Amino acid sequence: MRILVTNDDGIDSIGLHVLARALKPLGEIVVVAPDREYSGASASVGPIPLTTEKHKAHIEGIDEAWAVSGPPGLIVLLATIGAFGPPFDLVVSGVNPGANAGSPVYLSGTVGAAVMARIRGITGVAVSIASKESQLGQTLKEEIHTQKWESAAEIAAIVVSSLVENPLPEPAVLNINVPNMEVSDIKGWIRAEIGSDFARTLPEVTIKPIDGHDDSHYVIMNSGENLPPPAIETDLGAVGRGYVAVTWVSKYQLEDKPFGDSIESSLDALFLDIPGG
Repeated sequence: MRILVTNDDGIDSIGLHVLARALKPLGEIVVVAPDREYSGASASVGPIPLTTEKHKAHIEGIDEAWAVSGPPGLIVLLATIGAFGPPFDLVVSGVNPGANAGSPVYLSGTVGAAVMARIRGITGVAVSIASKESQLGQTLKEEIHTQKWESAAEIAAIVVSSLVENPLPEPAVLNINVPNMEVSDIKGWIRAEIGSDFARTLPEVTIKPIDGHDDSHYVIMNSGENLPPPAIETDLGAVGRGYVAVTWVSKYQLEDKPFGDSIESSLDALFLDIPGG
Protein backbone atom coordinates (compact mmCIF):
# COMPACT_ATOMS: atom_id res chain seq x y z
CA MET A 1 0.00 0.00 0.00
CA ARG A 2 1.61 3.26 -1.19
CA ILE A 3 0.18 6.37 0.45
CA LEU A 4 0.89 9.90 -0.78
CA VAL A 5 0.73 12.45 2.04
CA THR A 6 0.44 16.09 1.04
CA ASN A 7 -1.01 19.42 2.21
CA ASP A 8 -1.54 23.04 1.22
CA ASP A 9 0.47 24.64 4.06
CA GLY A 10 3.88 23.59 2.86
CA ILE A 11 6.57 21.02 3.56
CA ASP A 12 7.46 22.52 6.95
CA SER A 13 3.95 22.23 8.42
CA ILE A 14 3.78 20.51 11.82
CA GLY A 15 0.44 18.93 10.90
CA LEU A 16 1.93 17.32 7.78
CA HIS A 17 4.77 15.76 9.76
CA VAL A 18 2.56 14.44 12.55
CA LEU A 19 0.11 12.97 10.03
CA ALA A 20 2.82 11.25 7.99
CA ARG A 21 4.33 9.60 11.07
CA ALA A 22 0.89 8.45 12.27
CA LEU A 23 0.25 6.75 8.92
CA LYS A 24 3.66 5.08 8.66
CA PRO A 25 2.53 1.73 10.14
CA LEU A 26 -0.17 1.47 7.45
CA GLY A 27 1.98 1.39 4.33
CA GLU A 28 4.78 2.95 2.32
CA ILE A 29 4.55 6.67 3.04
CA VAL A 30 5.82 9.25 0.56
CA VAL A 31 5.41 12.89 1.57
CA VAL A 32 5.19 15.42 -1.26
CA ALA A 33 4.13 18.94 -0.30
CA PRO A 34 4.41 22.47 -1.67
CA ASP A 35 7.60 24.42 -1.01
CA ARG A 36 5.45 27.31 0.24
CA GLU A 37 1.89 27.87 1.38
CA TYR A 38 -0.89 27.27 -1.14
CA SER A 39 -3.93 27.66 1.11
CA GLY A 40 -7.07 28.46 -0.86
CA ALA A 41 -5.68 26.84 -4.02
CA SER A 42 -8.57 24.34 -4.27
CA ALA A 43 -7.71 21.66 -6.86
CA SER A 44 -5.78 24.05 -9.12
CA VAL A 45 -2.71 22.85 -11.00
CA GLY A 46 -1.62 25.93 -12.94
CA PRO A 47 -0.89 26.03 -16.67
CA ILE A 48 -0.47 22.72 -18.48
CA PRO A 49 1.95 21.57 -19.81
CA LEU A 50 4.47 22.97 -17.35
CA THR A 51 7.91 22.57 -15.88
CA THR A 52 8.20 22.70 -12.11
CA GLU A 53 10.79 21.65 -9.54
CA LYS A 54 11.04 18.99 -6.85
CA HIS A 55 13.63 19.04 -4.07
CA LYS A 56 14.47 16.34 -1.56
CA ALA A 57 13.22 17.23 1.93
CA HIS A 58 13.80 15.82 5.40
CA ILE A 59 11.00 14.86 7.79
CA GLU A 60 11.98 13.02 10.94
CA GLY A 61 10.85 9.40 10.82
CA ILE A 62 9.88 9.50 7.13
CA ASP A 63 12.02 7.77 4.50
CA GLU A 64 11.03 9.82 1.45
CA ALA A 65 9.87 13.43 1.27
CA TRP A 66 9.84 16.04 -1.48
CA ALA A 67 9.09 19.74 -1.74
CA VAL A 68 7.50 20.86 -5.01
CA SER A 69 7.10 24.30 -6.52
CA GLY A 70 3.35 24.09 -7.02
CA PRO A 71 -0.04 23.60 -5.36
CA PRO A 72 -1.27 20.30 -3.89
CA GLY A 73 -3.58 19.61 -6.82
CA LEU A 74 -0.57 19.68 -9.13
CA ILE A 75 1.39 17.44 -6.77
CA VAL A 76 -1.33 14.79 -6.85
CA LEU A 77 -1.59 15.04 -10.63
CA LEU A 78 2.18 14.61 -11.02
CA ALA A 79 2.15 11.70 -8.57
CA THR A 80 -0.37 9.82 -10.72
CA ILE A 81 1.83 10.10 -13.81
CA GLY A 82 5.03 8.82 -12.23
CA ALA A 83 6.82 11.90 -10.86
CA PHE A 84 7.37 10.21 -7.47
CA GLY A 85 7.74 6.56 -8.34
CA PRO A 86 5.20 3.73 -8.70
CA PRO A 87 1.44 4.39 -8.54
CA PHE A 88 -0.16 5.38 -5.25
CA ASP A 89 -3.13 3.59 -3.70
CA LEU A 90 -4.36 6.45 -1.52
CA VAL A 91 -3.88 10.20 -1.05
CA VAL A 92 -4.13 11.76 2.41
CA SER A 93 -4.00 15.55 2.74
CA GLY A 94 -3.44 17.51 5.95
CA VAL A 95 -3.44 18.03 8.81
CA ASN A 96 -4.69 21.52 8.03
CA PRO A 97 -4.65 24.03 10.90
CA GLY A 98 -8.22 25.35 10.86
CA ALA A 99 -11.43 23.61 9.85
CA ASN A 100 -12.19 23.10 6.17
CA ALA A 101 -15.94 23.06 6.61
CA GLY A 102 -18.86 24.97 5.16
CA SER A 103 -18.22 27.18 2.14
CA PRO A 104 -14.39 27.00 2.48
CA VAL A 105 -14.58 23.36 1.35
CA TYR A 106 -14.83 24.68 -2.21
CA LEU A 107 -11.70 26.83 -1.75
CA SER A 108 -9.49 24.54 0.31
CA GLY A 109 -6.24 23.24 -1.12
CA THR A 110 -6.37 20.49 1.51
CA VAL A 111 -9.67 19.23 0.12
CA GLY A 112 -8.56 20.07 -3.42
CA ALA A 113 -5.76 17.51 -3.20
CA ALA A 114 -8.33 14.82 -2.33
CA VAL A 115 -10.56 15.97 -5.18
CA MET A 116 -7.67 15.72 -7.64
CA ALA A 117 -6.98 12.22 -6.33
CA ARG A 118 -10.52 11.16 -7.19
CA ILE A 119 -10.23 12.78 -10.62
CA ARG A 120 -7.18 10.61 -11.19
CA GLY A 121 -8.89 7.44 -9.95
CA ILE A 122 -7.66 7.29 -6.35
CA THR A 123 -9.51 7.80 -3.08
CA GLY A 124 -8.52 11.02 -1.30
CA VAL A 125 -8.84 11.87 2.39
CA ALA A 126 -8.61 15.46 3.64
CA VAL A 127 -7.94 16.05 7.34
CA SER A 128 -8.27 19.35 9.21
CA ILE A 129 -8.31 20.40 12.84
CA ALA A 130 -10.54 23.22 14.04
CA SER A 131 -9.19 26.43 15.51
CA LYS A 132 -10.80 29.18 17.55
CA GLU A 133 -9.58 31.79 15.11
CA SER A 134 -10.00 29.79 11.90
CA GLN A 135 -11.07 31.72 8.82
CA LEU A 136 -11.22 30.09 5.40
CA GLY A 137 -9.44 27.09 6.87
CA GLN A 138 -6.62 29.16 8.33
CA THR A 139 -5.14 29.53 11.81
CA LEU A 140 -3.23 32.44 13.25
CA LYS A 141 0.50 31.68 13.48
CA GLU A 142 0.56 32.18 17.24
CA GLU A 143 -2.05 29.42 17.60
CA ILE A 144 -0.12 26.76 15.69
CA HIS A 145 1.52 25.34 18.81
CA THR A 146 -1.81 25.03 20.63
CA GLN A 147 -3.26 22.70 18.00
CA LYS A 148 -3.90 19.09 19.07
CA TRP A 149 -2.21 17.66 15.99
CA GLU A 150 -2.02 14.15 17.43
CA SER A 151 -5.80 14.01 17.85
CA ALA A 152 -6.39 14.71 14.16
CA ALA A 153 -3.61 12.30 13.16
CA GLU A 154 -5.05 9.54 15.35
CA ILE A 155 -8.51 9.96 13.80
CA ALA A 156 -6.96 9.99 10.32
CA ALA A 157 -4.99 6.81 11.04
CA ILE A 158 -8.16 5.00 12.13
CA VAL A 159 -9.95 6.03 8.92
CA VAL A 160 -7.01 5.18 6.68
CA SER A 161 -6.54 1.81 8.40
CA SER A 162 -10.16 0.99 7.57
CA LEU A 163 -9.65 2.04 3.95
CA VAL A 164 -6.55 -0.15 3.71
CA GLU A 165 -8.35 -3.19 5.12
CA ASN A 166 -11.62 -2.55 3.25
CA PRO A 167 -10.93 -0.68 -0.02
CA LEU A 168 -13.82 1.29 -1.45
CA PRO A 169 -15.51 -0.04 -4.61
CA GLU A 170 -14.74 3.23 -6.41
CA PRO A 171 -12.63 6.35 -5.73
CA ALA A 172 -14.16 8.83 -3.29
CA VAL A 173 -13.37 12.03 -1.38
CA LEU A 174 -13.64 11.99 2.40
CA ASN A 175 -13.34 15.29 4.30
CA ILE A 176 -12.64 14.97 8.03
CA ASN A 177 -12.78 17.88 10.48
CA VAL A 178 -11.57 17.24 14.04
CA PRO A 179 -12.23 19.47 17.07
CA ASN A 180 -9.13 20.98 18.63
CA MET A 181 -9.14 18.81 21.75
CA GLU A 182 -7.82 15.55 23.10
CA VAL A 183 -9.46 12.47 21.57
CA SER A 184 -10.77 11.52 25.02
CA ASP A 185 -12.68 14.83 25.17
CA ILE A 186 -14.27 14.56 21.72
CA LYS A 187 -17.99 13.78 21.98
CA GLY A 188 -18.15 11.41 19.03
CA TRP A 189 -18.52 11.71 15.27
CA ILE A 190 -21.25 12.78 12.87
CA ARG A 191 -21.70 12.00 9.20
CA ALA A 192 -22.22 15.60 8.17
CA GLU A 193 -23.26 17.53 5.09
CA ILE A 194 -21.30 20.48 3.77
CA GLY A 195 -22.58 23.66 5.39
CA SER A 196 -23.51 26.65 3.26
CA ASP A 197 -21.85 29.33 5.37
CA PHE A 198 -18.63 30.31 7.15
CA ALA A 199 -17.39 29.96 10.73
CA ARG A 200 -16.93 33.73 10.83
CA THR A 201 -18.56 36.74 9.27
CA LEU A 202 -17.15 37.66 5.89
CA PRO A 203 -14.13 39.92 6.40
CA GLU A 204 -13.80 43.48 5.28
CA VAL A 205 -10.94 44.82 3.21
CA THR A 206 -8.60 47.72 3.79
CA ILE A 207 -7.15 49.54 0.79
CA LYS A 208 -3.69 50.95 1.48
CA PRO A 209 -1.55 52.85 -1.06
CA ILE A 210 1.81 51.31 -1.94
CA ASP A 211 4.53 53.87 -1.32
CA GLY A 212 6.41 54.88 -4.42
CA HIS A 213 3.90 53.33 -6.86
CA ASP A 214 1.18 55.53 -8.32
CA ASP A 215 -2.31 54.01 -8.61
CA SER A 216 -1.19 50.88 -6.79
CA HIS A 217 -2.61 49.59 -3.51
CA TYR A 218 -2.42 46.77 -1.02
CA VAL A 219 -5.79 45.04 -0.65
CA ILE A 220 -5.75 43.68 2.90
CA MET A 221 -8.42 41.20 4.02
CA ASN A 222 -9.20 41.39 7.73
CA SER A 223 -10.69 38.62 9.88
CA GLY A 224 -14.42 38.57 10.52
CA GLU A 225 -16.15 37.87 13.80
CA ASN A 226 -16.92 34.40 15.15
CA LEU A 227 -20.41 33.12 14.42
CA PRO A 228 -22.41 30.58 16.44
CA PRO A 229 -22.15 27.09 14.92
CA PRO A 230 -25.01 26.22 12.55
CA ALA A 231 -27.08 23.01 12.67
CA ILE A 232 -25.23 19.99 14.05
CA GLU A 233 -26.01 18.05 10.85
CA THR A 234 -23.52 20.27 9.01
CA ASP A 235 -19.75 19.95 9.14
CA LEU A 236 -19.38 23.37 10.75
CA GLY A 237 -22.07 22.63 13.29
CA ALA A 238 -20.67 19.22 14.21
CA VAL A 239 -17.05 20.25 14.70
CA GLY A 240 -18.13 23.46 16.44
CA ARG A 241 -19.93 21.36 19.06
CA GLY A 242 -17.05 19.00 19.72
CA TYR A 243 -17.76 16.19 17.25
CA VAL A 244 -15.61 14.85 14.44
CA ALA A 245 -17.35 15.82 11.19
CA VAL A 246 -17.07 13.16 8.47
CA THR A 247 -18.26 14.24 5.03
CA TRP A 248 -18.31 12.28 1.77
CA VAL A 249 -17.85 14.97 -0.86
CA SER A 250 -19.90 14.42 -4.02
CA LYS A 251 -18.80 14.95 -7.59
CA TYR A 252 -20.08 17.77 -9.74
CA GLN A 253 -23.10 16.25 -11.42
CA LEU A 254 -26.22 17.11 -13.38
CA GLU A 255 -28.90 18.67 -11.23
CA ASP A 256 -32.63 18.90 -11.88
CA LYS A 257 -33.22 22.52 -12.82
CA PRO A 258 -34.57 24.46 -9.83
CA PHE A 259 -35.25 27.36 -12.20
CA GLY A 260 -34.00 28.50 -15.57
CA ASP A 261 -36.99 27.97 -17.87
CA SER A 262 -36.32 31.36 -19.43
CA ILE A 263 -32.74 30.36 -20.23
CA GLU A 264 -33.89 27.21 -22.00
CA SER A 265 -36.59 29.14 -23.86
CA SER A 266 -33.99 31.64 -25.04
CA LEU A 267 -31.76 28.85 -26.35
CA ASP A 268 -34.75 27.19 -28.05
CA ALA A 269 -35.58 30.48 -29.73
CA LEU A 270 -32.00 30.94 -30.91
CA PHE A 271 -31.76 27.59 -32.61
CA LEU A 272 -35.26 27.78 -34.07
CA ASP A 273 -34.12 30.96 -35.82
CA ILE A 274 -31.08 29.25 -37.32
CA PRO A 275 -31.75 27.66 -40.73
CA GLY A 276 -31.73 23.91 -40.33
CA GLY A 277 -31.94 24.26 -36.51
